[in-house]
Amino acid sequence: MERISYKEMPNGFYEALNTVQKYVDHSGLDYSLLELVRMRVSQINSCAYCLDMHLKEGVQAGDTALRLLSVSAWRETTYYSPKEQAALEFAERLTRMREEEHSDNIHEELLKHFTKQEIAHLTLAIIQINAWNRMVRSFGSVAGNHKVKAVAAAI
Repeated sequence: MERISYKEMPNGFYEALNTVQKYVDHSGLDYSLLELVRMRVSQINSCAYCLDMHLKEGVQAGDTALRLLSVSAWRETTYYSPKEQAALEFAERLTRMREEEHSDNIHEELLKHFTKQEIAHLTLAIIQINAWNRMVRSFGSVAGNHKVKAVAAAI
């Protein structure tokens, strides 16, 4: 049930979130990797609206439904690269924020696959999808109707 519609958001609210989103989308990180991370974080946060969106966006970006839907079990599969695995581990740790899980070793693993600038961008991407998940869950946005825009597919 929708509690706050797009039209009822304060002036500039959506635009502020979307400005950060555009920055992340154009940060140079692989868009398919971003969609995998967004799917995993949205699974953790039980955000049906975002799961619908990122499944469709990920497939449009060239990933497979199998990989996108299986991302909650990424440790048990063979079809995620070491780079993707490092990003997914990082996404899980930042989303859950368990103190005992966030240690230097995650950055050591990330540095095998990403530059420090890329890790900063990945951090912002994880922060951003968590913000979207929480907003959508609070506002009660209805899942299932997302349409992929041609512009998003070209990123």
